[in-house]
Amino acid sequence: MRGFARLLLSLTISCGALVRAQEKPPEKPPATPTVPTAGARLEFLDEVSFYEQRFLRLAEAIPAEKFGWRPAEGVRSIGEVYMHVVAANYGIARTLGTQPPAGFDAKALMASAGDKAKVIQGLKDSFAHFHSAVLVIKDSDLDNSQKMFGRQTTVRGAFIVLAGHFGEHLGQSIAYARQVGIVPPWTEERQRQEAEKSKQ
Repeated sequence: MRGFARLLLSLTISCGALVRAQEKPPEKPPATPTVPTAGARLEFLDEVSFYEQRFLRLAEAIPAEKFGWRPAEGVRSIGEVYMHVVAANYGIARTLGTQPPAGFDAKALMASAGDKAKVIQGLKDSFAHFHSAVLVIKDSDLDNSQKMFGRQTTVRGAFIVLAGHFGEHLGQSIAYARQVGIVPPWTEERQRQEAEKSKQ
C-alpha cells in the first residue's frame, strides 16, 4: 500500500508540473533584425550586395565545362575560387558571431567546385547567410575589437577588410573568365551601349 501511495504522490507532482508548464506563456521568438537605414552596416551591406551580384552574373556567364579550368597546377580553378568565397562567407560570419547552418561542410563545398549549379546555389545561400550575420550586429558594437584575417581592428574596420577580400576574388574571377574567353556581362553591356551611341 505504501508503494501505491508513493506512486500516486509522484504522479500528482508530475501532473502538477505539466499543468504549470502548459500554463506558462510561450517564449517570444527572437526579434527579426531590421535593415539599417543609415550608417556603416548599411554601407557595408550595399557593398556586399554589389559583389554578390557581380560574382553571380560572372559565374552564370561561364560555361559549365570551364569551372574546372585553372591557369596553372597548384592554384584554384574557376569553380574553386567561387567556392572559396562561399566557404569564406560562412567562416567570416562565424567570426562575426553567426554560426554556419547545421551540416555545413567546407570540404564538401570545395569537392563540388566543378559543378556550376552547385557553385551558383552555394553563392546564393552563403551571401544570404552573410547578410543575416551583418544584420544581427548592433551599431553599438561597431567599435568593438575584432580580429580579421590575422589583423587586429574593430568590427567597423573588419567591414573594410572584408570588402577588400571580395574585391580581390572578384578581380581574380574576372581574370580567369577572360582567360577562357568570357567578357564580364557588365562590361559587355557597357560596350554594347557605347557602340549604339556611336551609331547615333
